[in-house]
Amino acid sequence: MSVASIEQHGGPWTVEDVLALDEDRRYRYELLGESLVMSPAPGLRHQRAAYRLHTALDAAARAAGAPVEILEAINVTLPSGLVVPDIVVADAGATAEDAVSIDAEAVLLVLELVSPGNATMDRRFKPLLYAEAGIPAYWRLEADPAPMLVISELEGGWYLERTTALSGTVTRVHTPFPFEIDPAGLARQ
Repeated sequence: MSVASIEQHGGPWTVEDVLALDEDRRYRYELLGESLVMSPAPGLRHQRAAYRLHTALDAAARAAGAPVEILEAINVTLPSGLVVPDIVVADAGATAEDAVSIDAEAVLLVLELVSPGNATMDRRFKPLLYAEAGIPAYWRLEADPAPMLVISELEGGWYLERTTALSGTVTRVHTPFPFEIDPAGLARQ
């Protein structure tokens, strides 16, 4: 079924329905169960931090020779729907084709940047979905009062916080590849 617009849709949503929507850069569309969730496009501070994190992760992955690709705002198909994480570290083999989504099983790490409009989703709901899908690592960048990166790993079906990278301190992480970060400059203009 091809869906031209949200207004024309007449039943429960499927992944195929969401992927068939016309592209609208003002919103991100995600499917949680059979419910369509729309979020406003991220603001400048969010975009700036996402770009800098993407760049730093990409440089670290290349330096380590890790067979991964770092992607921003890509559709990820989960057993329970479709999400659009801010940053994804995926197996490079799974991103070889020019697809509009990747399966969760190819994802090694998801990273969400918390904004006022998505805090509950990024702190509580999405980690449950990512854990259910078996994604090995979940990182969350908190912007206020100062940038802080919370690094969690999947253990026993839940994410356990392993490290918190605080502003002004360089933190080293070894999974999915060696990476160092000081969150202080991520959102600064």
